[in-house]
Amino acid sequence: MQFLPVEEQLAILRRGVEKIVPEQELAEKLKWSRETGTPLRVKYGIDPTGIDLHLGHTVPMRKMRQFQELGHQAVIIIGNYTALVGDPSGRDETRARLTAEQVEANAVDYLNQVGKVIDLENAEVVRNGDWFSKMNFAAILELCSKVTVAQLLTRDDFSKRYREEAAIYLHECLYPIMQAWDSVEIKADIELGGTEQLYSFMLARDLQKDQGLQQQVSVMSPILVGTDGVRRMGKSLGNYIGISESPYEMMKKFMQLSDDSMQMFYELLTDFPLDEVQTILAGHPKEAKVKLAKTIITEYHAAAAADEAADRWQREIGSGGLPEDIPVAKISRSELNEDGTLPAANLLKQLGLCASTSDARRSIQQGGAKMGEEKVKIETHDQAIAVESGMLLWVGKKRFCQVELLD
Repeated sequence: MQFLPVEEQLAILRRGVEKIVPEQELAEKLKWSRETGTPLRVKYGIDPTGIDLHLGHTVPMRKMRQFQELGHQAVIIIGNYTALVGDPSGRDETRARLTAEQVEANAVDYLNQVGKVIDLENAEVVRNGDWFSKMNFAAILELCSKVTVAQLLTRDDFSKRYREEAAIYLHECLYPIMQAWDSVEIKADIELGGTEQLYSFMLARDLQKDQGLQQQVSVMSPILVGTDGVRRMGKSLGNYIGISESPYEMMKKFMQLSDDSMQMFYELLTDFPLDEVQTILAGHPKEAKVKLAKTIITEYHAAAAADEAADRWQREIGSGGLPEDIPVAKISRSELNEDGTLPAANLLKQLGLCASTSDARRSIQQGGAKMGEEKVKIETHDQAIAVESGMLLWVGKKRFCQVELLD
């Protein structure tokens, strides 16, 4: 196979990468690959501990796709045995353990979603249970003898928990060793992942050297921030954009992105040339967000779906129009005062628009509570609201309902 010149490959692969360790070895591997016509084996491991992929997960997967497009061999490891342990990276408490049945069910869903990013038809897909399930206790002891406790405690997550006297369970200490051994089993040339995986990546190099193999190079992507623009994207933080979400839900979340995070999203999640990205970002922030959203929604759904989502967002939110799918909230007449009214704060709580009356009071004080199609501002928390079927109530832009009054 004819590969691109090394410098051209490096120019593509360096985009959106925080660290390449060791970088010189990547150039040497690419040179050897080009001279021999041999694709490099590029590893990416996935622990199927959940089933919903978000854009943060796709960052290293997109890098894998770049390697594929350059002619290299993608090797996807489904960590059905490492998932039984749970990745402790970046965590300051023990991860909940899953059953083998849960892991396998998740793996099927994972692969369906991964196939939206990576060319699975031309990738090797293996499960690390294929080798770990065959290891006897003597083999596990031999593997564990390669790593010292002092080495394990150099990991940020373990060292933090050790300092704080938080529990570190023995099975968790096996995780980085297992992840590193995966690289030995598949003879990885490159491993992809986030910067929090550096310890495991470097341990893999040590184990490969011990086995007389060529050592892998680690290509590490930065951690994508979430819709809040501060913390890493994560479902538990509620700041994620899922690739299987509806186009409209994705559009709404994209439009909430902070202006400061746009450079990262464009660089890590699109193929726009970086000079073109600068031109886009120099324009109006709203237009830049719409362009970003439509580009990514098209990738995971379709261009028509992206256009429809953008048009709907403009009608319902961008120009302050009425949503198409207004939820109905029911309330009984018996809950109202004799004159058919309720104090504003109580009404917002009763309809489920606010978690409590104090939450409702804050929303009203901040000017975020409104009623009717004209979105008339509710002035005070004790304002008597005449409750009628069909009336609309709003708290901010995302919480709203149509009232159904029951006898």
